[in-house]
Amino acid sequence: MSTPPVICFGQQPCGFFPKRFLVAKIRTARRLQAEIGGEIVFFCHDSDHDPRETRTLLHHRKTGEPAHLNFAFANKLQRKFSPLHLKRIATDWAGRTVLQLPNYVAHPLIAAFAEVHETNAADFCLAMYHRMGLLDGIRVARSSDPAFRRAACDVAEFFVDVPYEGEIVRARWHDGALTLHEGGDAFITLPAAPFTKEHISPTRDTRLRWMQSVLHCTHYVAGASEQDYLRRDDAPEITYLNRDPIDRSDEAYTELPA
Repeated sequence: MSTPPVICFGQQPCGFFPKRFLVAKIRTARRLQAEIGGEIVFFCHDSDHDPRETRTLLHHRKTGEPAHLNFAFANKLQRKFSPLHLKRIATDWAGRTVLQLPNYVAHPLIAAFAEVHETNAADFCLAMYHRMGLLDGIRVARSSDPAFRRAACDVAEFFVDVPYEGEIVRARWHDGALTLHEGGDAFITLPAAPFTKEHISPTRDTRLRWMQSVLHCTHYVAGASEQDYLRRDDAPEITYLNRDPIDRSDEAYTELPA
């Protein structure tokens, strides 16, 4: 018997309302599933630490002026260096944000937002995407999951979640040392710390092979920027598809199912 298809797409949490390009990936995966069957898996790379990933671009409903909204985090160290699944949201952020949302979105989406009470950025995003009906019938595999990390293959280039100044940060392992990138040519070298596979997440260049060693997907829906750096030779068994086009791809998707 042939193995059923496993249709995968990958993405960092990309805004408390998801960017439209993520919705395009989901729609492409669903269209392919309707054609060939199988399972859809969302590889959620919530180990990423870049706070810009969750910036949410909305437009004022009356003036059309753009606004970039984002989480407020517990402290600056977390904001800059902690992985998204460990970035704690400031306790007053949701209350302050819900008061702003009537300027940008309709009441049903505001009501859905108000029902999400997750305390870190990745969990909040995923809960919101579920409430918007975007992930119905889709399996979510998270790069932060210790079981996923234990099952993944070894890679030469990786990050490590390690303690630093009272927080957990995502440090790059390079030449036998743990470092944080401050910007430009500036780096912080951290004290040596023990770590295991449960603390490791891949770099951009090793992410595909690391992911595929666990998910064994047959098809992968790639975003526009992914097409430039995916190392397809690391997983030649996959059939790669470009996501369907969508207008205003970097803006937030703000629709709810009818």
